[in-house]
Amino acid sequence: MKVLRLAAVALAALVCACSPGKKEDAATSEGKTVIRFATDWRAQAEQGGFYQAVATGEYAKRGLDVQIVQGGPGVNVPQLLASGAVEAGMGSNSFIVMNLAKENIPVKAVAAMMQKDPQVLIAHPDQGLEKIADLKGRPILLSDASVTAFWVWLKSKYGFTDDQIRKYTFNAAPFLADKRVVQQGYVTSEPYTIEKQAGLKPKVFLLADEGYPGYATMILVPDSLIQKNPAAVRAFVEASAAGWKSYLDGDAAPGDALIKKDNPEMTQDVLDQARAKMKSYGIVDSGDAQTAGVGVMTDARWAEFFKVAADQGVYPKDLDYKKAYTLDFVTPAAK
Repeated sequence: MKVLRLAAVALAALVCACSPGKKEDAATSEGKTVIRFATDWRAQAEQGGFYQAVATGEYAKRGLDVQIVQGGPGVNVPQLLASGAVEAGMGSNSFIVMNLAKENIPVKAVAAMMQKDPQVLIAHPDQGLEKIADLKGRPILLSDASVTAFWVWLKSKYGFTDDQIRKYTFNAAPFLADKRVVQQGYVTSEPYTIEKQAGLKPKVFLLADEGYPGYATMILVPDSLIQKNPAAVRAFVEASAAGWKSYLDGDAAPGDALIKKDNPEMTQDVLDQARAKMKSYGIVDSGDAQTAGVGVMTDARWAEFFKVAADQGVYPKDLDYKKAYTLDFVTPAAK
């Protein structure tokens, strides 16, 4: 993985865009603790629980003034955290978190809002492909980041080889043009887009349902905030968990309204189908979350993830991977 970087100009522009015209102290605002929370992409349903928690007052009633900093191309959440531009941020996947430990960046995962990483492989429906193992030998469209992320697990478990890799540019055209081709995606996004645009209902393989051990949509917090204000960190985790429960099982309209305000290009049909997919696949509330609550993480899951990655040479086997996360804020589970 590349060393985490972000241009100072882009950083300044992002922070200014986050709260235009405000000159507030970053620590407190009208008696509340300010938490600027950076997401990993433009506003969408996959961040819905956080927007819901803002809209329904879950953060406010716990003494927090949460300001969501919308992500986008080139936004580097770990760098924003390390530089102090934000107080909390979203970790898209477990590799991002483990990279922090590898690079000795003092930022930790404190909760995982998604028990299942929504990463999928997508194939054409008429190719006799019924399981992930059937994709061995087929050309697979992968982004550069994916090659050093979930691809290492696929190679370890299924014997996939690097000669299958084709460059993925987040454009479905190469996939649609060749029935042998497989592409990466999110279960909440690309399958719906392909079906809507091409009238093709693809085969979808959710890696998490085949044993991929990574978490997703983690809350990342600098060590300095954990030490200085652990109560605020716990409040943020608890409010976020409540927001996710409300967004998936209650009235999602408040969160959706804020999402569409931040991202005017987002449409209601895309939000609705993504929320339905998160529910039907158990992305947020499956596994350990069924008994321990939304946001839970375990040492066992992190150990399993690290072993797979280290065995493939992504990380040194003597890396102190436990410094990448803490269970202090999900034990007992957020309510």
